[in-house]
Amino acid sequence: MSVFYRLPLLLVGLLLSTAAAAQAVQGQGATFPSKVYDAWARAYAKAGGAAVAYKGTGSGDGVKQIGARQVDFGGTDTPLPAAELARQKLVQIPMLVGGIVPVVNLPGVAAPLQLDGELLAEIFLGRVKVWNDARIAALNPGVGLPVLPIRRLVRAEKSGTTEGFTRYLAGASPRFKAEVGAGQAPNWPAGPMKAEGNDGMVQALRSTPGSIAYVSFDRVLHDKLAAVRLRNAAGRFVTPAESGFRAAILDSQMHRQGDDLATLLDRPGNDAWPITQTSFVLIDAEPATAAKAQGALRFLYWCFMHGDELTRGTGFAPLPVSVQSRLAVRFTQVRSKDGQLPAYQGF
Repeated sequence: MSVFYRLPLLLVGLLLSTAAAAQAVQGQGATFPSKVYDAWARAYAKAGGAAVAYKGTGSGDGVKQIGARQVDFGGTDTPLPAAELARQKLVQIPMLVGGIVPVVNLPGVAAPLQLDGELLAEIFLGRVKVWNDARIAALNPGVGLPVLPIRRLVRAEKSGTTEGFTRYLAGASPRFKAEVGAGQAPNWPAGPMKAEGNDGMVQALRSTPGSIAYVSFDRVLHDKLAAVRLRNAAGRFVTPAESGFRAAILDSQMHRQGDDLATLLDRPGNDAWPITQTSFVLIDAEPATAAKAQGALRFLYWCFMHGDELTRGTGFAPLPVSVQSRLAVRFTQVRSKDGQLPAYQGF
């Protein structure tokens, strides 16, 4: 084949690769659902959709990046209020429900550790300092607790997982509420160890005997971590599970009224996991052009339409039907500056 014949083919290949790159979708933010978004992106590409890349950097960064229009969508576990969405010209869409799980590295302890919210708060306040403390022993009869100092691990960056975890602790403990409160980057007392992201927490936990951390449930499954059993609002010690997240949904206004901002923390159901939360994405409500928003909208709508099958077995729970039925209208809230509605169905 002559060079003159190959040249047009090379140009065509270049144009096709450039077009494909232009269609690629970039998301960034919450690490809580990041592994699931990665799996969804692979399934979407396999089904014929564009390439989607998601970078877990924390909810605070997700809000920052989409606010600056540096990404096509931002992930956050802390929903923005309506006034802030209007100010930043953003549309917010709930994607899935998961659980935050305390996990421990206790050599020689095979049985799951049992804690309640108040004692967990005392541990993260730094007031309970050793694992064989009488208060921990009282909730774990017959368990040989090690004589080890408690090493607390917390997130280094602004994190929606941290906000959900501290919101639960503040609700369980007036002392924690007064001294620390709920937030994405609270002022932790007594200098705990810090790690970046859910994956960083897992690595630090594994390398630190006597440590306790909090991660998303999918990391517990994937990394085979020792999850703590928590006493829920019904007074029962429960093991984290997708069924527990669904139980929390069923005992909330999310299920009863379709309110995607309703709290899922410490719901009264017998099997409800007490630290359950919803994760959201944020997209530009007024993109410069319809084409600019089309890639992200098509990916998110595809995930929305396949939510139940995509979420099953991931360590997360799908949104209830009462919420799903209200979500389609969110996609129609995106209008380009020239008034066009971006196409979001199909590829």
